[in-house]
Amino acid sequence: MTPYALTVDAGIAELLDADRLLHRMAAGLDLPEDTFGCTHLVRDDRPRVAVSLSLPSRPLPDTLRERLAGYGTVSPGLPDEVGRAVLYPGVRALTGTTTVAELLAGSAIDRVTVLGTPGPPDPGTRLVTRDHVRPQWQRDELVLAATPALGGTLVPFEAPDPTPCCADH
Repeated sequence: MTPYALTVDAGIAELLDADRLLHRMAAGLDLPEDTFGCTHLVRDDRPRVAVSLSLPSRPLPDTLRERLAGYGTVSPGLPDEVGRAVLYPGVRALTGTTTVAELLAGSAIDRVTVLGTPGPPDPGTRLVTRDHVRPQWQRDELVLAATPALGGTLVPFEAPDPTPCCADH
């Protein structure tokens, strides 16, 4: 990925809360459009979700570190190399239904995989975004995992409103 990164640990327990934090940061800090904002699972004696902000080819603004301190503990670099991207170039346009080719051409996503299939999807395959497209870094590529859906379409593997485990118990 990039050496130009900062991590913020706000002690967040849930992925969706970390998503909300990244969106608040993007709105409140006037981040450049090519900023990558990712979530990272921290697995230590206090499991939580940290967030990172990075730019692909230039340092983050010098003043950003001080401004991020209001959100949590700030440290340089990334906590790991497999962040789940919430903010990335092109994400705002990924609404409604698009094709795999349009998704790849119009966003920072490098590749789409379909669970249970050996190869990539046809570029013309329609993808119903559900306005929630969360690719993950894999070996320096931003990869979206998708699953087959009705009518020969695909949907991102991660649902925008997941049902908590054992919700009806």
